[in-house]
Amino acid sequence: MKRLALVVALLCTACRSSSTETNDPRAVPVFEPRPEPGFLELYAETSAFRLGRPNAIRIVPGGETILFLRSGPRSFEQDLWIHDVATGEERVLVTARQLLEGGQEVLTAEERARRERTRSVARGIASYQLSPDGRRILVPLSGRLFLVDRETAAVVELPSEGGAPIDPRFSPDGSKVAVVRDGDLYVIDLETRTQQRLTERPKPEVSFGTAEFVAQEEMGRMEGYWWSPDGTRLAVQRSDTTGVDTLFIADPFRPERPPLSFPYPRAGTKNVDVRLGIFSVEGGEPTWVEWDRQSHPYLASVRWEREGPLTILVQNRLQTSELLLEVNPDSGKTRLLLSEKDPAWLNIDQSVPRWVLGGNAFLWSSEREGAWRLELRDRSGKRIRALSAPELRYREVLDVDEEGNVYFVASPDPAERHVFRVPLEEEKEPVALTVDPGHHSLVLDRKSGIYVHTLSSATGEVLFTVRRKDGSPLGRIRSTAEVPPFVPQVEIVTLPGEHVLRAAVVRPRNFDPRFRYPVVNFVYGGPLSQTVVAPSERYFRQQWVADHGFIVVSIDGRGTPSRDRAWERAIHRNLVDVPLEDQVRGLRALAERVSGMDIERVGIFGWSFGGYMTAMAVMREPELFKAGFAVAPVAEWTDYDTHYTERYMDLPATNAEGYEKSSVLTYAKHLRRPLVIAHGTADDNVYFSQALKISDALFRAGIDHEFLPLSGFTHMVNEPEALRRLYERMVRFFREHLGAPIPIAQAHPATLSDDR
Repeated sequence: MKRLALVVALLCTACRSSSTETNDPRAVPVFEPRPEPGFLELYAETSAFRLGRPNAIRIVPGGETILFLRSGPRSFEQDLWIHDVATGEERVLVTARQLLEGGQEVLTAEERARRERTRSVARGIASYQLSPDGRRILVPLSGRLFLVDRETAAVVELPSEGGAPIDPRFSPDGSKVAVVRDGDLYVIDLETRTQQRLTERPKPEVSFGTAEFVAQEEMGRMEGYWWSPDGTRLAVQRSDTTGVDTLFIADPFRPERPPLSFPYPRAGTKNVDVRLGIFSVEGGEPTWVEWDRQSHPYLASVRWEREGPLTILVQNRLQTSELLLEVNPDSGKTRLLLSEKDPAWLNIDQSVPRWVLGGNAFLWSSEREGAWRLELRDRSGKRIRALSAPELRYREVLDVDEEGNVYFVASPDPAERHVFRVPLEEEKEPVALTVDPGHHSLVLDRKSGIYVHTLSSATGEVLFTVRRKDGSPLGRIRSTAEVPPFVPQVEIVTLPGEHVLRAAVVRPRNFDPRFRYPVVNFVYGGPLSQTVVAPSERYFRQQWVADHGFIVVSIDGRGTPSRDRAWERAIHRNLVDVPLEDQVRGLRALAERVSGMDIERVGIFGWSFGGYMTAMAVMREPELFKAGFAVAPVAEWTDYDTHYTERYMDLPATNAEGYEKSSVLTYAKHLRRPLVIAHGTADDNVYFSQALKISDALFRAGIDHEFLPLSGFTHMVNEPEALRRLYERMVRFFREHLGAPIPIAQAHPATLSDDR
């Protein structure tokens, strides 16, 4: 009781004090938090200072003109802009308001779902496509499809019969447009402005021309049809959801609305049946591509490029085997180019295969030697040579220019992304085109060699520089984004050991070494995402939290990407033990190296897989983690989708023990630390029922917790006011349960005892 009284007195003193200094040498110093006034509102209203940045950058063939999308600094509504390379002048080509003649934009349910898959929050002109000759532009908007002349800005609305347009794309010669409407594929002749329907759904469960949910969400494949290089045929995906679980999302805030239904294949259940057919633009019966769909049912990627044959990559259900097949479009027969196997799983690289050297070779990437490497293979699939060394840590191919140079992303440092160039016809080492710490990428004009170099730097700069082939600058594409009021102060720390961990540490900007600070662990900790990265713009939330009197840390442990094969596969068949072990070990190691960290007062915050890790941390490691704030957590993996879950966990029937060990519900009864669970009620990725299951298990075990339903939100919370309130609640929660910074000589507060 005396200890508790001391804590209350200290907190009250902190509330009254306006300065950390006093003339009384006997007085106990008090830390004064100094978060940036109004920062969270600004952060939310500018979408993390991204609104106003150029995006969807395309270089018109020849390199004289660049197209891009851009909004205002506090607007989600994007317009289409033109940048003149010679003069640097920029002008609006067309706006959403012009196209809609002042009307309101209306999104269809399917377009909303596609934007959710790509985590896009854009409104107005969210996407466009440039014709192969660069003269015309396709713009889908509000269920309508517009054709814009690049030089005159003249606009023609294309036929709209059949439903709202999804994924419209030019034919290779630019004379036609293919578009999906209500599950069928249509082709529009741009000369006659007539539309022909190529497919006809035999029943509601069958659709043509769009990728199924797991392809979009988990394989990174958004396309469901592909033009032939001569523009006379299309390879078209046919999807049949018969027998696939149907999940429903209701809006409890508006009970008068009927629920939405979604085919959602959960782990161990039936998948969508996928086929690939070759359709002539003249109509008629398709030719179906033949492969062993029983053994390899997943259609992971499709390529039909100017220089090469129709090529498909298919996987078995467990993703331990994949086949790269060449397709004869006349007969539908396939020929094996290469196969890959991995006893755990195979990752998909959507940037390959890419046919090069006039169709006599193709680019491929593989982890078979223990790390990602970029390879050149001949027409038969035989490896010619590796183009990158294992220690370079290849990530993806960006493009290939007309001289046969490959541009790709790699970096020995997992926190960074750099651009390299390597010739195909000479055995030379790759040359680094970028050196500044950060994340780099580029958009290339293959003929002229001009490219737009994008940089998100470790020092806070976000730049879009137009460069010549030799790298010399030609100008910059302007960003109108708000300038952040500060640059996050991030320290990246290497933690040695059997498994070398990387961590990011963010201290208060008015850090005082006389104090010991409570710690908040911003966690993800799972596959496909990193929290320890070089760009400082990724740490705005962390800095804002730190400025309230915390040290905020993030740790990338085993299972996270950008290391080697063994590092990622350490989580196979158990998604919690190794990731949680690395978070615990990393935090304890950090506390020995980073001054001011109070290892006795650690909270944890995470979203999605990070929300799952948060719940697991406070349930399984309560001696370290004293409070948790979990957003959109997975409760049990049997309720998550097939392709993601079975990749890491195998089937529930063959790994029952792993699924049980990896379920939050297994440990819910052990919770004795404060926990907040927040979840969007309309989430179609990690369904709201997952959070309900955790809350229900805790309630039935008689364990207090806070449950925060985010009404109407999906897996993203993109409304500024809601996002602001969510983070404000998180900071109050951690201040309540972890306390304020205390002088180093001070005893730990009583609030951290095991009594809740």
